[in-house]
Amino acid sequence: EKLAYPIFSPATKAETGHDENITYAQLKKELGDELAQRLRDASLELYKHASEHAERRGIILADTKFEFGQIDDELVLIDEVLTPDSSRFWDALTYQVGTTPDSYDKQFVRDWLTRSGWDKESDPPALPPEIVAQTRERYLTAYQRLVGKPLFPKKPRNEK
Repeated sequence: EKLAYPIFSPATKAETGHDENITYAQLKKELGDELAQRLRDASLELYKHASEHAERRGIILADTKFEFGQIDDELVLIDEVLTPDSSRFWDALTYQVGTTPDSYDKQFVRDWLTRSGWDKESDPPALPPEIVAQTRERYLTAYQRLVGKPLFPKKPRNEK
């Protein structure tokens, strides 16, 4: 179910493994009030703009992550932004509260890995070609729906 307003949930880069979630109070303690506020404001503004755009295209932007850095005290957005690897995109046309949404993101691969019995301690198993193909199609669908045109337009038959 859609939240009344977006949630800002900061995290820091861990030395190894996954990012470490922290509270906003911890963020302020580490970075200071002003920079923490700038990070929160920038994140929420980016999310608002992106989710409104996605909604107009029939996509729910369920969540995403933004990574920031600083260059000479200037806050800069870094790394990938609003991709199927860093976001959860759901089909707004088929979404129903309480059901698993049709998604255009890496959740499809995560679900397959869970069903495969992978223990998360060892290297992951190789993905079968059909899972790779279905994932590719989901990513291309997300792109086309969000951008409004295919990533690889079909050329007329007389073009080479």
